[in-house]
Amino acid sequence: MVKLRLRRMGKNDQPFYRIVAVDSRVSRDGKYIECVGWYDPKPVESKFTVDTELALKWLNCGAQPSDTVRNLFRKAGIMQIWHEQKLTRQKQAETEPKN
Repeated sequence: MVKLRLRRMGKNDQPFYRIVAVDSRVSRDGKYIECVGWYDPKPVESKFTVDTELALKWLNCGAQPSDTVRNLFRKAGIMQIWHEQKLTRQKQAETEPKN
């Protein structure tokens, strides 16, 4: 199963994280499939950047975000976009005639 989770980077007491798509069996800082964004929790107001298209691509492929990544995506508005796309696809599937 593919997960979207944080990968720790940086020096001691100066962490920052990459948001990555990774196989769930790989260790926290192990090899990852693709980098989706980054998150820096240290400043007074934490900073993060996410590539929306990549994040939506992985969510549509069935990747499961960790709790922290889900919260970051919620702040960026990605989870709302994903849920709206999901509802639109469901409505289209219901209205299509079945053979």
